[in-house]
Amino acid sequence: MSFFNSIGRSMTRSAPRGPKRSPTPTSATFPPVDPHPPNPVSPAPVSRPLYLASPFVEATLVKGQFKTIVMLPKYVDIMEWVAVNMFDFYTNINEFYGVIAECCTQQTCPTMSAGPSLNYTWINNDRKSVNLPAPTYIDYVMTWVQNLLDDENTFPTKSGRDFPQSFPSTIKHVYRQLLRVIAHIYHAHYPQILHLRSEPHFNSLFAHFLAFGREYELLEVKDLKGSASAPVGIGALWERWKEMGILEG
Repeated sequence: MSFFNSIGRSMTRSAPRGPKRSPTPTSATFPPVDPHPPNPVSPAPVSRPLYLASPFVEATLVKGQFKTIVMLPKYVDIMEWVAVNMFDFYTNINEFYGVIAECCTQQTCPTMSAGPSLNYTWINNDRKSVNLPAPTYIDYVMTWVQNLLDDENTFPTKSGRDFPQSFPSTIKHVYRQLLRVIAHIYHAHYPQILHLRSEPHFNSLFAHFLAFGREYELLEVKDLKGSASAPVGIGALWERWKEMGILEG
């Protein structure tokens, strides 16, 4: 079922969600603008990423396709389903980043890299594209998402309140930003994930995230794969999982 085609349907929920809180990194003000598209940097030869190597690429907690766990349950409102799942994705991604945050500093990650020739840039309040250290960029993203979750006008939790008409576009933007956080962790911090023996958990989270994004039209392939001159590293992981039958095309 298309999430974006459902906006004309009734937004009345069958039951209210419970309280929603999750850890937030440091406090920072998120500029109310959309980050700039990926900015290519000079390519450099690199070895094959560990997350594409066996046995790490096969390490997941779920056997079979992830599509079955993202399908809309019977009698559940689609807005409610998307909202609850995005809250869970944010919480889990935030917790994973919190575990490796001490390894993600301005010195180790001076840019928001997501591939050997790709850095994400930020549009500041002066509408200028700037490079930010990865921890600063991620802090902006996580603070912004937390503020949205706390906003009853965007994520209503009280019975009788409907989701706003802008909810699908807001969720798509949230999804894109969380994808960038995941992309950075895979590119820059997967060795730390392996050191913690958490690769099955992190791979499962990402595969679930991708399957959900495809099912509800939140995922843009260009965001996942990048361009020929500036590919996103995890784009190759998506292709590999499709070959293995973990994800659909």
